[in-house]
Amino acid sequence: MMVTDTRIEIRCAMLLASLCGTVVLVALVVVDWLYFNSMTVPLSRYGCGIARLIDRFAFSPSSLNLNPFRQHGLVQLAHGIARLSPDERYIVLRPQYHLFSIRVRTMWPMKATIHLKPAESETRVEGVKRIPWSSALMTLAWLMTVAVGTVGFVIAFLINGGFRSFGGVLLGIGVTALGLIVLAFGLVMIALAYRLENQRLTQTYEDLRQIIVPTSSLSS
Repeated sequence: MMVTDTRIEIRCAMLLASLCGTVVLVALVVVDWLYFNSMTVPLSRYGCGIARLIDRFAFSPSSLNLNPFRQHGLVQLAHGIARLSPDERYIVLRPQYHLFSIRVRTMWPMKATIHLKPAESETRVEGVKRIPWSSALMTLAWLMTVAVGTVGFVIAFLINGGFRSFGGVLLGIGVTALGLIVLAFGLVMIALAYRLENQRLTQTYEDLRQIIVPTSSLSS
């Protein structure tokens, strides 16, 4: 009877620990996304950099039209939102997601931190595209789990002589193929999500470009 009670206590403790861990993980993800979506200057560089944005304007920074930012520092674009820092050389750009929109939102939302640098008679645009840290870390952990799990199974199966029989060979090939299919499917999903989110960010950047770059530069 005491052994049964001990086992029940252990299971309850493990269940409680799992529940607490899940709550903490969800809370960290929510906080990470709130920080990532924030447009405040202290959090503008928050996020995992995954790519660069390079462009140039055939005008000096002083010729750019930054008047829309003068009042609140924020500009609502057709497909997103932009914020100008106080030094007027640094813009945070993020696509806008509406609550009841039919647009699919992936777990890899993207924003950009854009720097406007003077270069002779033109302006160099150098930016960093970022995603939430939680998205980057969970994606890496998932890919590593699948890859290491598949390789580990093959090694353990080989050491234990699993490939000595025809049935073992079929089992080993089947499990290995399943692991590779899951890994390939994950990579394809990540690639499609990156392409979708990058397209949204590019569209938002084009909206910003049409606002701040003089019309003569756009027509040329």
